[in-house]
Amino acid sequence: MILDSLDNLKAYASINPRFPKAIEFILNTDLNALPLGRNEICGDEIFANVMEAQPRTKEESPIEIHRKYIDIQIPITADEVMGYIPKEQLPEGDYKEETDAALYPVGMLATDYLNVTRSMFAIFFPQDGHAPAITPVKLKKVIVKVAV
Repeated sequence: MILDSLDNLKAYASINPRFPKAIEFILNTDLNALPLGRNEICGDEIFANVMEAQPRTKEESPIEIHRKYIDIQIPITADEVMGYIPKEQLPEGDYKEETDAALYPVGMLATDYLNVTRSMFAIFFPQDGHAPAITPVKLKKVIVKVAV
């Protein structure tokens, strides 16, 4: 898991061969103007999911993990809290191939919570359980999905 300022995003380009293209998209796109839903970048290798999250608490935010994609999560319209828990601390989840996600029961809490402002991003790898979109207000966010 990585948490940093968007000003430093380019420093992470070497993590994955697809990251330079994902970073270019993030830094050269008006993220707030993107429509909700899937936005194509490079087919199934890199795409952006834009969503609106309703207010929810830590207890209401399910922990999730992915196998095929790395998430680069960016809050757009409000600051956000994101939960984190190492995958090895989670029981085996009910993984669904079609959504590339294992969701854990609502009420299961992460071990750590991160404050992510609109000038920041969080990167979650397949070994990182995360509980996103914890917010007291409606939130628009972008999740750039990068194939592992």
